[in-house]
Amino acid sequence: MDKGTIISIIAVIIAAVNQVFVLLGKSPMPIDSELIEQFLSAVFTVTTAIIAWIRNRRSNSEIDKANRRTQAKGKKKLK
Repeated sequence: MDKGTIISIIAVIIAAVNQVFVLLGKSPMPIDSELIEQFLSAVFTVTTAIIAWIRNRRSNSEIDKANRRTQAKGKKKLK
């Protein structure tokens, strides 16, 4: 795994833990308004999940392209 993937995984874990704290009524962020805290927590969770999903799709796309190139080169060598 590259550094960006590890950072994305850590960010999603932090967002999930933060979401659990909010659901349990704990305040991991020093914000007075409960509605603002829940909104920010949800936005953070959704944003990090979307970023991780996009990075994963991009990585898989690049891997697929590399595999196709490798397979094409292998076929040329066999002929």
